[in-house]
Amino acid sequence: MLDHMITIEGLSKRYGGFVAVDDVSFTCKAGSGTGFLGPTGAGKSTTMRILTGLTPEDSGTAQIDGVRYSDIPNPSTKIGVLLDASAQHAGRTGREILMISALTMGLPTKRVDEMLELVSLTPSESKRRVRNYSLGMRQRLGLANALMGDPEVLILDEPANGLDPAGIHWMRGLLRSYANRGGTVLLSSHLLNEIEVIADEIVVIGQGKIVANGTKAELLSTAGTFVKSLEPDDLLKALVTAGISAEPSGDAGLRTDSTAEQVGRAAAAAGVALVELRAADGAGLEEMFLKLTEPTQRESINPEGVVA
Repeated sequence: MLDHMITIEGLSKRYGGFVAVDDVSFTCKAGSGTGFLGPTGAGKSTTMRILTGLTPEDSGTAQIDGVRYSDIPNPSTKIGVLLDASAQHAGRTGREILMISALTMGLPTKRVDEMLELVSLTPSESKRRVRNYSLGMRQRLGLANALMGDPEVLILDEPANGLDPAGIHWMRGLLRSYANRGGTVLLSSHLLNEIEVIADEIVVIGQGKIVANGTKAELLSTAGTFVKSLEPDDLLKALVTAGISAEPSGDAGLRTDSTAEQVGRAAAAAGVALVELRAADGAGLEEMFLKLTEPTQRESINPEGVVA
């Protein structure tokens, strides 16, 4: 695979008085997975719909290799897209849907069997009508469709929805292998642990604005230190006395932005015994995500009723 990059610059989209996407800019590099995170209604889906030519932007650009999706000849052979696993013809069988895709892309029909095998849909399942598919089966069919043209770029919105643990494990391996071979993956998900495994880069969005953007290591390095004692009140007092701020974390523990050495010294000086002292990345992406998006959490649906 050659180097293929997604570039989004100054992207904005408004629905009446509601701003769904507000001056969003980020890039997705070849050979890496980019996790696109944000609360419900944060602007993830709108951004991905603009990128794939389904929604017009008000300003800014969303391009793949410097070209808009709509200007790419036979785009499905370059870019695999899965935005809504349920947006498939319910009256057709899974095999029929993939066959139409193969013919539309000018691919040999044997590609259908290859994709069915790749996503573990059995011959009998492929002959069932999609209306009788579970959500997990529709996700597998959608991934088969996205991968049909052997694309260099994958754009996936919540692809793990409806998958059981074995299916999530399979998808994780598939996408990680794809990126390792040089593919470009843009993946939105609310399953933070899966993003943490798959993604090399993380983009966090809240109320249409980017609130964090960087490598996974860079963003998680701000996780600080997790500490726990059987005497939590004494521990908190010792940390405050040492000028270390702390907040509750996990099971009766505390998280601080200080180093483990600083926390350990403060506890030792106060004679407080610790039962756990470690880097706070055990809480990892979930704590980072909640902390970054706390000011932009949506408590109710936006007044325009628009899904962002």
